[in-house]
Amino acid sequence: MNPRWLFRAARWARNPPSAARVKLVLAIIALCVAIFALERYVAWPDWMTADPNFWRRPLAN
Repeated sequence: MNPRWLFRAARWARNPPSAARVKLVLAIIALCVAIFALERYVAWPDWMTADPNFWRRPLAN
């Protein structure tokens, strides 16, 4: 374990972040999780799916 994390944890214990900062971080995390869930389970468009054979196709004459 990197000792810098222990120093940072000690600093956070002495000077905790404000409630507004904690709410902001939690809101950003919730937004990221919501976007991930939306893309993963609901709304992944077909045009964003990679085609692995795209560069292997022969050129049309």
